[in-house]
Amino acid sequence: MKDPREREVFEPGLPQNGYNVCIFAYGQTGSGKSYTMMGKSEKGQEGIIPLICKDMFNTIAETTDGELQYAVEVSYMEIYCERVRDLLNPKKHNNLRVREHPLLGPYVEDLAKLAVTTYEDIQSLIDEGNKARTVAATNMNETSSRSHAVFTIVLTQRRDDTATKLMTERVSKISLVDLAGSERADSTGAKGTRLKEGANINKSLTTLGKVISGLADVSSKPSKKRKGEFIPYRDSVLTWLLRENLGGNSKTVMVAAISPADINYDETLSTLRYADRAKAIRCNAVVNEDANAKLIRELKEEIQRLRELLKIEGIEVQDVWRFKGGAEALPGTFLGGSSQSGPSSIQSTAVVHFPSRTSYTLMPPAAVTPGTLNPDGGH
Repeated sequence: MKDPREREVFEPGLPQNGYNVCIFAYGQTGSGKSYTMMGKSEKGQEGIIPLICKDMFNTIAETTDGELQYAVEVSYMEIYCERVRDLLNPKKHNNLRVREHPLLGPYVEDLAKLAVTTYEDIQSLIDEGNKARTVAATNMNETSSRSHAVFTIVLTQRRDDTATKLMTERVSKISLVDLAGSERADSTGAKGTRLKEGANINKSLTTLGKVISGLADVSSKPSKKRKGEFIPYRDSVLTWLLRENLGGNSKTVMVAAISPADINYDETLSTLRYADRAKAIRCNAVVNEDANAKLIRELKEEIQRLRELLKIEGIEVQDVWRFKGGAEALPGTFLGGSSQSGPSSIQSTAVVHFPSRTSYTLMPPAAVTPGTLNPDGGH
């Protein structure tokens, strides 16, 4: 993106660090939400979704790490009148069921997840899904979206760690949401089916507003008082599916789309109030990796920190690692102790050389306190 302000919106969508990400556009009908998220096919007119996909595959192509493998899957659905439709397989079901996984949270049963290897694959699927999306003309918008659309990218990064003989994995879920616009029946001239659609749209957006307000109130309270607060996620399919993205394990950005026309003053003010409340929500994003990978990463970070402290003191550290079961030595680490988290147990000793050439033994991590570095392992 050329505009640095657009880049600020775009940056949280980069998933290479293993975080969940969500970007959703909110605003009244005809304010430019779909254009912001999808854009146009012309060069320089791409929206957030195409730009994120392009950047992701460019990053994958530029990766020089031979041990790192990528896998990308996408899904595309719409929430129409509180029913979930698969936009990549619209003929299969008109009402997919939302389930609750005990660990992964809400998910859509039987939703198609297609593997892609290039940006062109994604662009083709987006075009296919957009053709199946429910749109209709109103007095305010000739191509008004009558549903909420959720485009999801799952990026999996696998690394074969030759040092530990473990396959580590990071999984990032990127949810890109184009919400249907809030609307008033007297302004849109909606009747019959259009009126029913508008009522369902406003219902889900009202629930979203309640969830945002509830989370903002909870975030403003001390941590001890946050437990037990009821947030009405299940009052709408939209908020149920986006539960993790709203105050949970996600880096989330809200794009507030507003109209410059004075006739839309009330709707513009409402959207800005929405955004102001959303700013108060605190998310708790964490890197999505398996427990072994997390432990190894944290230990390596601690090792590096201790190395730097020893280096400042002019102390040289020589690594000696021994594996049970005949595994190869692990380079680049020196903390003592043993680990049972992997397939083989690790025993280690680190010999520390001081400037006076006296040998010291570095104790296991739990015992590394002031005074535990003793000559020749003595007390």
